Amino acid sequence: MSVLEQFRLDGRVALVTGGTKGLGRSMATGFVEAGAQVVVVSRHANEAVAVAEELAVHGGTRCAGYAADVTDPAQVEGLVARVLAEFGQVDVLVNNAGINLRGPIEALDVESFDAVQAVNVRGPWLMCRALASHFKARRYGRVINIGSMLSVVGMADRTPYATSKGALLQMTRVLALEWAPYGITVNAMLPGPFATEMNLPILDNPEIYQSFVAYSAGSLGRVGGDSGAGALPGQRRVKLCHRRGADGGWGVHRVVGLQRKGLIARTPA
Repeated sequence: MSVLEQFRLDGRVALVTGGTKGLGRSMATGFVEAGAQVVVVSRHANEAVAVAEELAVHGGTRCAGYAADVTDPAQVEGLVARVLAEFGQVDVLVNNAGINLRGPIEALDVESFDAVQAVNVRGPWLMCRALASHFKARRYGRVINIGSMLSVVGMADRTPYATSKGALLQMTRVLALEWAPYGITVNAMLPGPFATEMNLPILDNPEIYQSFVAYSAGSLGRVGGDSGAGALPGQRRVKLCHRRGADGGWGVHRVVGLQRKGLIARTPA
């Protein structure tokens, strides 16, 4: 058996929230290419169904698209019940659904802050809770939480988003410990900025865009180049990972840039 064959996902079922756009869709594509059956979840049923149909044609595996609001406990429980009834199991959960509202803290209202926490923190928590008994009963599960470089690095005008992604990383750490005795792994991926719909405010503003690329490898990441990223921590052979960063060097260069400006102190060698 070749190395690549050892990382196939034939017979496995992956559930991807926010799977119709951006990184979610790219990762869903990676799963079907690895042989997995994929359930795509979105707030919009027509989009979820359309993407699932495309994935099925592309990968030749069974796929389905369902509508659900991940912030609603009843909808999440209903979603999980439906997936288990129709597919019989869930092996991989990718908590990818997320939103970002930007601005100085004094310009943001409480409703905006709460909306980001609801999708980015409450949603993954509800999804994990809904699948907990299923994962534990089978003594198997692979959870992949999509964090951000802002899980560990700060940025001005991002209090709602950075707060939520920091919380998601902590949730990952806690569940990794809580579920380890059951053979369930919980990992976080911390990507840098990608050219997705969420980042249109950056892409459409040349000045802001240049401030980003000044700290990165030269441009925002392009969707499609990391389609296999979610599939790796979803493998049955992966026992421990914790977190995987993919920020194109943004985090390191950000710190160096702030040091050069004298905004943070240099650490002695």
